[in-house]
Amino acid sequence: MAGNGKIRVLIVDDSAVVRNILSEALGRDPEIEVVGTAADPYIAREKIVQLNPDVITLDVEMPRMDGITFLRKLMAAKPMPVVMVSALTQAGAATTLAALEAGAVEIVAKPQIDQRVGVREIEMEVVDKVKAAAKAKMNVYASQLSSTAKPVMAHKATAMLKTTDKIIAVGSSTGGTEALKEVLLRLPTDTPGMLIVQHMPEGFTRAFADRLNGLCPMQIQEAKDGDGVIPGRALIAPGNSHMLLRRSGARYYVDVKQGPLVMRHRPSVEVLFQSVAKYGGANAIGVMLTGMGNDGSTGMLEMKKAGAHNIAQDEASCVVFGMPKEAIKVGAVDKVVSLNNIPQAILDAV
Repeated sequence: MAGNGKIRVLIVDDSAVVRNILSEALGRDPEIEVVGTAADPYIAREKIVQLNPDVITLDVEMPRMDGITFLRKLMAAKPMPVVMVSALTQAGAATTLAALEAGAVEIVAKPQIDQRVGVREIEMEVVDKVKAAAKAKMNVYASQLSSTAKPVMAHKATAMLKTTDKIIAVGSSTGGTEALKEVLLRLPTDTPGMLIVQHMPEGFTRAFADRLNGLCPMQIQEAKDGDGVIPGRALIAPGNSHMLLRRSGARYYVDVKQGPLVMRHRPSVEVLFQSVAKYGGANAIGVMLTGMGNDGSTGMLEMKKAGAHNIAQDEASCVVFGMPKEAIKVGAVDKVVSLNNIPQAILDAV
């Protein structure tokens, strides 16, 4: 942090227009100071030494050296919080997931130069994610990235027709992509249906779900409106859409819909948890993983009041101890455990 307490940010992007948009958006926040910009990783390397920023925003695709290569070199030499800025393309999404696995703690969609609709939301997201990154415990994140967790030995689940007696609802944000992978790798194919909100931009959640689906025993997919909630399947809320649990007779399914930001997010953990409290009741298990802010804390309390059993990740294993802390503070949590113990805590609750 600067002597004035502000978060010092270096913006690395080959587009002068994008550098300007990000500089203006971040510079308007009183808690952030943009200390410099760089058009490519070689200039960035010099400015990191010269300016000692707290957070870097890094373009995925740049000349002379791509963002992923630079990120890997940076994490080997001087681990620091990095927010990846990526275009909303399928290739961009896949590359950005590689960036998360290489050590970036957050991702945001690159501002569209010719698009003024929703710019305020994009600016808010950039500011929020830089602030979240500034709080990230890089030593914890690095240990999770190097973890050698193996999937449980089980065949991939096939979609079952019967409904599940239990619903597992999960919320996560900063550091959550690796945390979710750690949890899902250790859950067997007969795990009750899971609903997951991970704060990610539109276009990235499908690639994230596909990546997890190739690694984990359960079926993992980006949710579509009307998808059934069944054993062996985990549904991830699409970026820029809310996901809600619904019930029709014995059948659980999800609504995927648009709507305003809730607790500054879309998808919002709060929206999911409130719907799980209403329709899942005592059949539900809530899980709050690493992330900044308080998204989902009130909804988790409503779940507890409705009879749900709620689990929160402990401070020591969180990259950012925000969302679990707020859920614990309001009395919504039954059990606080380390990330490594969350899969067993879920199975015990089931």
